[in-house]
Amino acid sequence: MSVSMTGSGEVAAPVESSKSAMTWGPIFGGAAAAIGVTLILLLLGSGLGLTMVSPWSGQSSSLGTLGITAAIWLVLVQWLSSALGGYVTGRLRTKWAAVHTDEVFFRDTAHGFLSWALATIFVAGFLASSLTSLAGAGAQAVGSAAQAVGSTAAAAGTAAATSSTSPLDLSTAYFTDALLRPDQARAAATSNDAAATSEVSRILLNGAAEGQVPDEDKAYLATIVSARTGLSETDARARVDAVLKRIDDAKAATQKAADEARKAASATALLGSLSLLVGAFIAAAAAALGGSQRDAEEDLVVTSRL
Repeated sequence: MSVSMTGSGEVAAPVESSKSAMTWGPIFGGAAAAIGVTLILLLLGSGLGLTMVSPWSGQSSSLGTLGITAAIWLVLVQWLSSALGGYVTGRLRTKWAAVHTDEVFFRDTAHGFLSWALATIFVAGFLASSLTSLAGAGAQAVGSAAQAVGSTAAAAGTAAATSSTSPLDLSTAYFTDALLRPDQARAAATSNDAAATSEVSRILLNGAAEGQVPDEDKAYLATIVSARTGLSETDARARVDAVLKRIDDAKAATQKAADEARKAASATALLGSLSLLVGAFIAAAAAALGGSQRDAEEDLVVTSRL
């Protein structure tokens, strides 16, 4: 604390308040108001979102539309709750006497920011659960796209789990099958259905790992299909090609869905961070507005002169 000496020999010291510049009561009050409004608006948005989903095919909104609508609604919720919480914080605080106008403005904005921060931290868990539900819808779409690949490898996966074989053992089993394939593959496939099914599964698993099924494996699969179904070699080869194409299409759809989910998550993160920054600014500005209105309404105390 600096002091100065006047010409008359008196010591002049700056006025220092004994009270803290931070008033926690209005901060907690504004944060509580913001939390309450946030929960109400989130529940309202959830109720309105249910009307966008229809059990009838082609009647409900697309997943992209639902995601965009939910993101816009979350931004509006953030801004409205921040504005109300900051305004309540500014109006509830007591008037600071003998404080410069610029200092009052700074304190009001700081109080509004703190109330926004408290409300944001409290609601973070609730928002996280809501975003998890939205992400679950995207994960369900990805799982549906990958169902074809999973069902194709289900038989081999069950056999692997039963025999407790490692991926190296499965790879070795595939090459062992290639070495020991009989010349009379049709007769072997007809006489032992379980062995034929396991071998086909190992071929498909190896093709999924390598990214393609070799031509000799396709020919062998066509032979087994022909023996099991009674189709001609040409029709069996066409069926094998059709099934392999479905597997490739399912893999492509899975990769596309995963890429779209990644882009949606990135856009949501950017939009969420921008929304939070704007919400903090709105809360600070609303607190300054509420504080200025609070200071403008002065009550004068009239005392009689003795």
